[in-house]
Amino acid sequence: VRLVESGGGLVKPGDSLTLSCVTSGLPDNLYRLAWFRRFPGKQREFVADFVFKYNNQRYEESLKGRFTISANFAEKTTTLQINNLQIEDTAVYYCFADVELAFGLGFMPHWGQGTQVNVSS
Repeated sequence: VRLVESGGGLVKPGDSLTLSCVTSGLPDNLYRLAWFRRFPGKQREFVADFVFKYNNQRYEESLKGRFTISANFAEKTTTLQINNLQIEDTAVYYCFADVELAFGLGFMPHWGQGTQVNVSS
């Protein structure tokens, strides 16, 4: 399984950015695709996810309105659009996949390597 993010870079406050994640090797029992981010010296934190089983998106509460996740089950890809970027959005953004295991045994997580987003004036 491979997840590869792209679209990061250096942007100015107020700009918009779209991050993309392409995957390979994910099976059809894919439960969700998600985005997390990690600030320097901190743990990764949840940004948004797309749960295919219920066809719904979820967001970290404080990010609602500026972040939009989309995902395609057939292609097993996801994008994260970020509007009105703030300096505080500077982080490494990670693509994440949860594969549902059989017999209710839980989920198998998969991570991408991350893409750096720097917001600076």
